[in-house]
Amino acid sequence: MSLIGLPTRATRALDNRVVLISGAHGGLGAAAARACAQAGATVVLLGRKVPKLNRVYDALAQVGSEPLIYPLDMEGASPDDYAELANRLHLELGRLDGLLHCAAEFRGLTPLEHTDPAAFARAIHVNLTAPYWLSQACLPLLKQSTDAALVFTLDDSARVSQAYWGGYGVAQHGLAALMGMLHAELANSPVRVSALQPGPMRTPLRARAYADDQDIQTRDPADYADACVTLLSSAGRGHRGQIWTVRA
Repeated sequence: MSLIGLPTRATRALDNRVVLISGAHGGLGAAAARACAQAGATVVLLGRKVPKLNRVYDALAQVGSEPLIYPLDMEGASPDDYAELANRLHLELGRLDGLLHCAAEFRGLTPLEHTDPAAFARAIHVNLTAPYWLSQACLPLLKQSTDAALVFTLDDSARVSQAYWGGYGVAQHGLAALMGMLHAELANSPVRVSALQPGPMRTPLRARAYADDQDIQTRDPADYADACVTLLSSAGRGHRGQIWTVRA
């Protein structure tokens, strides 16, 4: 990968690392992808919307990065699809040093009593089952790294425990439990497991819950991108097994 033209940062925290980002065309995913590229990583952009992935690719190329695109719909992908992804990464790049989960599915606030069963199942699958399948498929490759990071992004647990958050809210609690279990099981391995809980961000997901958002604490996702880099880098060792709550 040619890094000519990349701006010089005080710390090239992800030099010589390969980082896979799910939901790479979303608000936080796209911002994290740019920050990871600027920190020296080879970034693999995973998402279901190819035109949006192409825009992120172009943005990274403008700063001298050479990312890779891997289109995948996490709603319809099977465990075999994730195994094929891991195999492709191994064949084409030879390694994987970080996996950052930014993909999320949320259709809006709805009472559980009136939630379509298929919509509830879809929310659980995309927000919990699919990240587990992706993590499981990538773990053998991550374990080959001397210092690998598996990072989940979580919503505010207190907020999504409230009424109307449905399958998305339930899945967020499950994701936090999954992070803790994986940390316990991988504590003696080279794979560090942690999670980032950012503050409120101006994203399409949040807009589906708050049509008229007046929260003055809401920030651009880019304000949390450096926190993603920290957790994916060797500096993330101090957050191993933790949910890191960050407020910009």
